[in-house]
Amino acid sequence: MMNQFFMRRSCLLLYCFVFGVVIDGGQLGAQDLYDPNVIQKIEIHFDQSNWNALMQAEKNGDENYIIAAWCKVNGVQFDSVGVKYKGNSSYRGSNKKNPMHIELDYIKDQSYNGQGDIKLSNVFQDPSFIREPVSYYILQNYMDCPKANFANVYINDQLYGLYTNVESINKRFLSNVFDSKDNTFVKCNPKQVQQYLPNLAYKGVDTTLYYGHYEMKSDGGWTELMHLCDTLVNHTDAIEEILDVDKALWMLAFNVVMVNLDSYSGSFAQNYYLYRDNNQRFASLVWDLNMSFGGFPNMGGSGGATLDILYNVNNSARPLIQKLLANATYKKKYLAHIRTISQEFFENGAYLTEAGRLRTLIDGDVQADPNKFYTYTQFQNAMTTDVTSGGGGGGPAMSTPGVQKFMTSRVTYFQSNADYKKVPPQINGIEARNVSSDGAYIAVQINESAAVYLSYRYKKSERFVTITMKDDGMSADGTANDLWYGAFIPGDGDNTQYYIYTENSNAGLFSPQRAEHEFYTLRFATSQASIPVGSVVINEFLASNKTTNTNSEGKYEDWIELYNTTNGDINLSGIYLTDNPDNPTKWEFPAGTVIKASSYLTVWADEDGKITEGLHANFKLSADGEEIRLLNGDGSVVDEVSFGAQIADISTGRCANGSGAFVTMAPTFGKANICTTGTEDTIEDNDWTIVPNPVISGFVIKSKKVIDSMSIYDLGGRKILQTNNGAFAESLSPGMYIVEINKGEARLKLVQQ
Repeated sequence: MMNQFFMRRSCLLLYCFVFGVVIDGGQLGAQDLYDPNVIQKIEIHFDQSNWNALMQAEKNGDENYIIAAWCKVNGVQFDSVGVKYKGNSSYRGSNKKNPMHIELDYIKDQSYNGQGDIKLSNVFQDPSFIREPVSYYILQNYMDCPKANFANVYINDQLYGLYTNVESINKRFLSNVFDSKDNTFVKCNPKQVQQYLPNLAYKGVDTTLYYGHYEMKSDGGWTELMHLCDTLVNHTDAIEEILDVDKALWMLAFNVVMVNLDSYSGSFAQNYYLYRDNNQRFASLVWDLNMSFGGFPNMGGSGGATLDILYNVNNSARPLIQKLLANATYKKKYLAHIRTISQEFFENGAYLTEAGRLRTLIDGDVQADPNKFYTYTQFQNAMTTDVTSGGGGGGPAMSTPGVQKFMTSRVTYFQSNADYKKVPPQINGIEARNVSSDGAYIAVQINESAAVYLSYRYKKSERFVTITMKDDGMSADGTANDLWYGAFIPGDGDNTQYYIYTENSNAGLFSPQRAEHEFYTLRFATSQASIPVGSVVINEFLASNKTTNTNSEGKYEDWIELYNTTNGDINLSGIYLTDNPDNPTKWEFPAGTVIKASSYLTVWADEDGKITEGLHANFKLSADGEEIRLLNGDGSVVDEVSFGAQIADISTGRCANGSGAFVTMAPTFGKANICTTGTEDTIEDNDWTIVPNPVISGFVIKSKKVIDSMSIYDLGGRKILQTNNGAFAESLSPGMYIVEINKGEARLKLVQQ
């Protein structure tokens, strides 16, 4: 006979997280916030009727956020978010459509697909609407940069217009690019435009002299920034020790090709970031491209499609340009980057494909935009026709060049420019020779006698090491003076990355031409770390740890549990763990890491390698979903899992333990996963079943045996309730509980309705 035990609990939902997937806040199917094929929908609701006046007052004052009651991103609602106006020339008090910064996590820990910041630009000074997203589309091929697309923005149910939606350069971005986020981080925008310039000029050892020119986004770093300026201006021969020169040259080349003068290269020397990577070098990050393609009205006296290819080369107020391009090799590399961008996107018209696709995508939304700064007819003609307009908010009349018309003239200028037309050596072949566990020779065939350099590294996080290649007949290069050049790479790492640079007295050439952003990969014939597929599996992970367990410093952090499915110990030295398929060697297990036979090993995904106790990966898991991979040294996948949105304090693990499919469950940190079988409507073990699931107002325990007792515990082991064969109506706060029935237990979670 089936015995039944009934629990009634109003205003609570009871989820039995032993199997299945639970949708939290509608985010399980949340789309990519920066999908270039989808126009996002962002809705903001203010309870304050004077919200616009409040936002303007803050913009003109301390620039604090105004709290909106809620914001919906593609239908997913977030309560109590921070909103403020942003921008300089693109903001005006008389505009109805002003650029905005939304912080979903201003008060609460909440995000959309991992994004807490939303940056919205109002398409000021761009009748084509595509300057910013197309610029980032091009730039991503040459250096790390934000993603961008479009969003329709509604405020209190009223459409305010079509905005560009650009990924924020924040700690999440830094972590993805640099595998760190807490180093010196500088926003190179002055507090007062024109009065201060973030131009990297050296002002002396007093760091307070730099305060008005930059915004320090990290806890400290003024001394490091001062040293950068000092080295750039006074000790340029040592600049590679403190500056990622290649990224700086790509930024300068991009600015000149695109005539992007609301940048370091222009009048205000602004709109870029600097981040000090783990190699103690500052890396440049480009930001704010809404006035590229010649859209910036102040051309600094040079302007238009014929902007000098060496613009500001003799300007001491632009030391990043003046000092770097005074070096003959850096100048040749800079010009090589300019040729690459121009040839890959503009001489062949490739940029027009993306521009046309985007304009077709947004055509109806531009037409419907009630607050656009240009007419729909001007939008339609903006690729081929210059547009003169007040520019929004009653500002002075400004002429914005037609994008295609402008770049056609720009290409004509390049092709007639003496520096641009200089011919570099040509690379006719690249070969890996004498590959062994000790290393390999790289041999390069050049069409003329030239200087040839090989740059290599073993991991993305490392600096490239540059060595000279020789045509001496002793470097696996054939015979001396046969125009084959060779150099040796030691076999100290797996998946070695390398590129070639060659120059003559006139010009230089990279191979691949997008180096250092792109590179060749060499796999040595070595005893690379390798374990069989399935020998170690990703057994469980917790991507939203709020209250479950802490690391050695008492912090609630994400974690990944591995399980050794074999009867022997396995050495994980040289094995990799990553959350980014594009960076397979993101985190390497330390030498000597062993996972015991039939045992568990847990890695904290907390981005904190400074902690010496336990294993700490250099990445965190996204509660909105991503991918985890365990890889061998040769890049082959040992195990992997892709997951969607996660629930706080609910892990995802294999059921059956070590071999089954991934299901949601109560966390079992470092232990076997507790699995039960079930269906869509029930959770059961051999003796009892809980129905229904989920629960609205109560649940029924159906038992094959007499229910002698039932107890409920919190996760700390404290008994909350004990009863025998009876109902109860005690209130339980939302949270995770252990329900014990006749000494058998399941973990359940109560969530406030």
